[in-house]
Amino acid sequence: MTHNTLKFIMLTMLVASGLISRAHGTELLPVVASFSILGDLVQVVGGARVKVTTLAGPNTDAHEFTPRPADAKAVLAARVFVVNGLNFEPWAQKLAQSAGYKGGTVVASKGIQPRTMAAESGHAHAEIDPHAWQNPLNVVQYVANIAAGLAKADPSGAPTYQANAAAYAKQLQDFDAQAKAQLDAIAPTQRKVITSHDAFGYLAARYGITMLAPEGVNTDSEPSAKHVAELIRQIKREKIKAVFVENMSNPRLIAQLSKDAGVRVGATLYSDALSGANGPASSYLKMMQHNLTQLAAGMRLNP
Repeated sequence: MTHNTLKFIMLTMLVASGLISRAHGTELLPVVASFSILGDLVQVVGGARVKVTTLAGPNTDAHEFTPRPADAKAVLAARVFVVNGLNFEPWAQKLAQSAGYKGGTVVASKGIQPRTMAAESGHAHAEIDPHAWQNPLNVVQYVANIAAGLAKADPSGAPTYQANAAAYAKQLQDFDAQAKAQLDAIAPTQRKVITSHDAFGYLAARYGITMLAPEGVNTDSEPSAKHVAELIRQIKREKIKAVFVENMSNPRLIAQLSKDAGVRVGATLYSDALSGANGPASSYLKMMQHNLTQLAAGMRLNP
């Protein structure tokens, strides 16, 4: 038996056993996600059929993210670009244009009714709140949009994407039911929280929590001295004990706020980015579980 004949037989056996991907048919679909939470959702829906590159990674503020040349290269090589939309990452469209990207773009929040932020000091009008993923039921729509976008680029994978999205939607609905039961057990008068920036509006609306924040919808917005003084008076008046800082925010403001108001800062929350792989919020569902556990513990301390 010649060497070439032996190679041919071995190759045939490998293909027959499924250990070699079909030529051009099952190459991993290159997908770029704008930030870490979307990167996790894309991986859940895409499973073993996708290769996901995340631009604004764990513990990285997507509001202030500045793309690098390597990011433009990754976008250009992708066949699907997944963004949040709702003006969360205004740099994403500019990046795609400058990179000459020709693939499909999935706006994960498409079809979701956005909340609006109340007009704040320095803003003439209300702003759209982009943090729609803070309501897990909205993420059911996110994964449906992602599945549709992946299927459009990879039609043969459509059944896999749809099945993965459906299974994950069930997990999200189960989580939501558990979270609602957990928080319904806390008196409505206790459900008041101070956070470092106003990123939890969808969560607050879903679970009946009053969220107060010294920063606005973006982490780069500066609260006025008047706003901070009002918060301190409110904390003292209502004896709010649930005070939290987020993984991407500058902790000095909330630390000063809690010091002046005489309260202790609770555990770190995760709003716009996941933690690292070894942290408590390494996936979307872990992030939500961590946040709600910490919020519930803090609110139980409120009178």
